[in-house]
Amino acid sequence: MTKIDDLPIRDELRGQSPYGAPQLDVPVQLNTNENPYPLPEPLVARIAERVAEAARNLNRYPDRDAVELRAGLAKYLSDTTGFAVTGQQVWAANGSNEVLQQLLQTFGGPGRTAIGFEPSYSMHALIARGTGTGWVSGPRNADFTIDLDAARAAIAELRPNVVFVCSPNNPTGTAVAAETVLALYEAAQAAGPSLVVVDEAYVEFSHRASLLPLLEGRPNLVVSRTMSKAFGAAGLRLGYLAADPAVVDAVQLVRLPYHLSAVTQATALACLEHTGTLLGYVDRLKSERDRVVLGLRALGLDVTESDANFIQFGRFADTHAVWRAVLDQGVLIRDNGVPGWLRVSTGTPAENDAFLTAIATATKEL
Repeated sequence: MTKIDDLPIRDELRGQSPYGAPQLDVPVQLNTNENPYPLPEPLVARIAERVAEAARNLNRYPDRDAVELRAGLAKYLSDTTGFAVTGQQVWAANGSNEVLQQLLQTFGGPGRTAIGFEPSYSMHALIARGTGTGWVSGPRNADFTIDLDAARAAIAELRPNVVFVCSPNNPTGTAVAAETVLALYEAAQAAGPSLVVVDEAYVEFSHRASLLPLLEGRPNLVVSRTMSKAFGAAGLRLGYLAADPAVVDAVQLVRLPYHLSAVTQATALACLEHTGTLLGYVDRLKSERDRVVLGLRALGLDVTESDANFIQFGRFADTHAVWRAVLDQGVLIRDNGVPGWLRVSTGTPAENDAFLTAIATATKEL
């Protein structure tokens, strides 16, 4: 049987594994940072209405530039952050991963380099590899905050074309202070100039304010977002960015024609109509996250401060054994490969209770 490495694939892809968390059929699935609450029935009905409208014109291509959707996303950002954003400053694609891919296709590529501060979202490095962009893993402190002095030194030495900052950071859950992002941006402009991408996939769950206002006067700064988490629409695959209009113009040089389907645009617009209800679910999840943090600490476990809808906890001599012991009780969590640490998504109160019971049992048995 032919194997992947027997094919004439690019050298940098040989021996690599595709991204993905285990998908197992267990009662409680808390491993992929999904929003556990299904969309409310009034929203489901509105999606059906909007999709039906779109279906009447499926013989035609969708709005190539997604003008109505981008205007709606801009309004959402403006309303929730207090920082005015226009539709010309917003771009949308099939999940934030496609947004990041388009940024690397535009500003990275062969002969260019990107830097991120690991452990962080592993797709940053994978998308860099997929676009032929060199990847450098930048430094973090023992508490998972960015080592700013070392980061500035690395940027000055390596002169990367793209700098990734994940806030809140996945898998650790830690948010990044605005002062840190500003310092990294200044270092990147002095060494480059370079594009700085702030990945805010989980920002709606944060104790801190969005870094979106930092866009003012900084044309090489980008903030990326997603509808997968706070909007409870992981199955929709809709991500977006906010930046200077020139950045939006630039990524359109590499976007595929009509990349956002009419059905995707219609569904996303329906979700934006129900922002208040969906953000109410976010408030529930934030409260549950904080309750689980207290529960884990009551068990004597270390917990990284979380500004996301997940929690990193430890420390364990054998993370896989703990992961397996929790799974044996019907609860699936995530082993991200961070030595000594595991990650659990915030679920419903019942799911969180099941997890706390399972981890208490597992830590007693091991």
